[in-house]
Amino acid sequence: MLYYLFEYLDKTYDMPGAGLFNFITFRAILAVILSLFIATVYGKKIIKYLQKKQVGESIRDLGLDGQNEKAGTPTMGGIIIILATLIPVLLFAKLENIYVILLIVTTLWMGAIGFIDDYIKKFKNDKQGLPGKFKIIGQVGLGIFVGATMYLHPDIVVQHNIENPGTETEIIAKGPTNEFYVKDKAMLTTIPFVKENEFNYSKLISWAGENYKSYVWLIFIPIVIFIITAVSNGANLTDGIDGLAAGTSAIIGLTLALFAWVSGNVVFADYLNIMYIPNTGEMTIFITAFVGALIGFLWYNTYPAQVFMGDTGSLTIGGIIAVIAIAVRKELLIPILCGIFLMENLSVVLQVSWFKYTKKKFGEGRRIFRMSPLHHHYQIKGFHESKIVTRFWIVGIFLAIITIVTLKIR
Repeated sequence: MLYYLFEYLDKTYDMPGAGLFNFITFRAILAVILSLFIATVYGKKIIKYLQKKQVGESIRDLGLDGQNEKAGTPTMGGIIIILATLIPVLLFAKLENIYVILLIVTTLWMGAIGFIDDYIKKFKNDKQGLPGKFKIIGQVGLGIFVGATMYLHPDIVVQHNIENPGTETEIIAKGPTNEFYVKDKAMLTTIPFVKENEFNYSKLISWAGENYKSYVWLIFIPIVIFIITAVSNGANLTDGIDGLAAGTSAIIGLTLALFAWVSGNVVFADYLNIMYIPNTGEMTIFITAFVGALIGFLWYNTYPAQVFMGDTGSLTIGGIIAVIAIAVRKELLIPILCGIFLMENLSVVLQVSWFKYTKKKFGEGRRIFRMSPLHHHYQIKGFHESKIVTRFWIVGIFLAIITIVTLKIR
């Protein structure tokens, strides 16, 4: 909203300084500052409100050290992350941008699913919360919406063959110019570490006849559904000890902010020889606000946590990360960038599968890990949760660096 106000003041009255709002980097800086302020200052008030309403965490007895001390800690703290993300976005982003709209819808959609789950747990005294099938239905619904929008919306395109790119990167990043050949509506993605790294999903359905490209949505939308479901559940499983999910997600978010900015910038897209995706630069404002909200939330969520994010936060975080990765055509990098989420997911799948298999074969269930998800395995081994979280963050930084170098190393 402030973007439109200062744009009007700049054009109508030539107000000094108003033109700064034309620059993505300037608005991104304002977004991260405001989100940090909201999360840290107003976050404390939200925590006190949750305490007043007795929205405390019910702790299952898993036999972990210090577990009982967490009982009664306010949950549903994901509200802090959502508010601290959306308020700066509404103030500083171009709200007509289709990518910003997708991310706002994702935040509200996944936030609503998580909120309903937490609400049932806390106020209906049902420890199971929202049945898993309804969560899946919600995730599938979001996947259909995102996939269909990516496929159908005219503003979601890529452009190749840059001719005579300009030098004013910030000005060029505002939108497409006449320096390109025709826009490409193809459902493309990026394959990491290979020279010809662009892959068209329509190739997976080339057997369907001459008009096979018209049916690419039959492949693309299920892939989007799978990615959103997997990443949101991975973030949900990672949210098991103080600061782990928020810190890991902040690292992932910073990496995706870089991808969004260079993909939406003519000069850097040309220099790095990557797809130029018009309008994705605007996502940088959303992502920086998101990262600021996560870091601000960590002020209260690091050990010993004063608040937990609950499913309200973890499902929202996963959904946002998945949609950003899809939007910048880097979804095949998710196994690397979101490696922590992947490890947590796999540890649960392997543990459950092996237990069922050995029980059926030997009459006795056996385990690969002492406990799953993976972070609980290390807790059982005697590692303090602060050490586990710090080491997981270090691994997350390492994976983020590997992801970034794919921009150049092929």
